[in-house]
Amino acid sequence: MSWYIYIIRCKDDKLYTGITKDLERRVKEHNSGNGCRFTKYRAPVKLVHSEKASSRPKALKREAQIKRLPRLKKLELIG
Repeated sequence: MSWYIYIIRCKDDKLYTGITKDLERRVKEHNSGNGCRFTKYRAPVKLVHSEKASSRPKALKREAQIKRLPRLKKLELIG
């Protein structure tokens, strides 16, 4: 099963990057307030970018790369 690296945009326009095996379920968790502390009070969130990775280590590496990007580069990635 593939892993996904994703970026969601929160209602306050902040961006959150994470990894998951199930994008739909994870976005629902973020929107219900059970996703993580960062998004708990920033719902609703919207999925704005996702990428596939073949393994968890590769997904974690790519997630770390994206998290290090400045906001403008993340916005370019989103398109």
